[in-house]
Amino acid sequence: MKPYKAKVYISKNAIKKNVAIFRHLIGKKLKFLAVVKSNAYGHGLVTCSKIATPFVDWFGVDSVREALRLRKEGIKKPILVFGYTMPALYKEAEKNKISLSFFNETEIKLLKKYPKLRIHLKIDTGMHRQGIYVRDLARFIKNISAKQVEGVYTHFAGAKDPKFYPYTLLQIKNFKEAIAIIEKKNPNIIRHAAATSATVNYPDSYFDMVRVGAGIYGLGLASHTELKIRPVLSFTSIIAQVKEVSAGNYIGYDLTEKVYEDKHIAIVPIGYWHGIPRTLSKIGEVLVRGRRAKILGVVSMDAIVIAPPKNFKVAVGDEVVFIGSQKGDRITVRDIAKKIRSVDSEITTRINPLIPRIVI
Repeated sequence: MKPYKAKVYISKNAIKKNVAIFRHLIGKKLKFLAVVKSNAYGHGLVTCSKIATPFVDWFGVDSVREALRLRKEGIKKPILVFGYTMPALYKEAEKNKISLSFFNETEIKLLKKYPKLRIHLKIDTGMHRQGIYVRDLARFIKNISAKQVEGVYTHFAGAKDPKFYPYTLLQIKNFKEAIAIIEKKNPNIIRHAAATSATVNYPDSYFDMVRVGAGIYGLGLASHTELKIRPVLSFTSIIAQVKEVSAGNYIGYDLTEKVYEDKHIAIVPIGYWHGIPRTLSKIGEVLVRGRRAKILGVVSMDAIVIAPPKNFKVAVGDEVVFIGSQKGDRITVRDIAKKIRSVDSEITTRINPLIPRIVI
């Protein structure tokens, strides 16, 4: 293995097992779309897609660029782009059999120039992000060729939280109204609404296909624990220097942390450029030789300073675990997300894509 100072390990078996768990949950008749958008939630677009390919029916990406990368790497299965696509990329999408999400009325007239381009209509049933309101749908599809409408879908605003149960049911009701309108034009569309949370909590939202992203990577909700999904990603570095700091001195930028006793410290050569959130300054932890070590001072662009436990010896070259397990202890993505009041997927998607993803 090449000598990298930062490594992201991806468990092939964990991806396979997680996909199998969701496949068992939804049954054999439904289509399974693996969400690999945003560099597979930071896990590696191509790496994860190739592992999942034999077990899924579709892939979901954020952009045509991501879709083209998969095509270049030999992925032949259907691909849906969730995000906005600029018209200049329609031809590439059509040529490479990449389906696009449509929700802008101003672009409908352009479809006539790309007769083989397939689209999925995104319906806003209550999320109030991109999407077509049900009340506007009949007018929206009036001038669209029926054969171009391959699918229709929506996204739920609160499927992960039981307190939003009535709102999710309302969104399902609104989506069924949209389906009825579209099926008058094309009765053979693919209907999909459930992402990871709804796949677990709302079987009535399955329709023809489910879209699982977070669950594939072992991320997501407390309600997933009974499914026994496994974390896929580990993120490690090494100790680059060990030294002493005398009492009364400060650590890092802006003198934010003062040491009040002589302290043994170690420098780890990764920082916020690599994906360590700056919000972990002074509160984050890592594992070294199986023990917790606190992050001291501000997380720098390319380095953090850690404080190993008192009287505990560490050395240059020792493995440092930011996400993952070491000698019986584990730091999870959820641990970090809670500490900085964020969500699992923000932590993993911000890991620098230039760091190699090593399949184990």
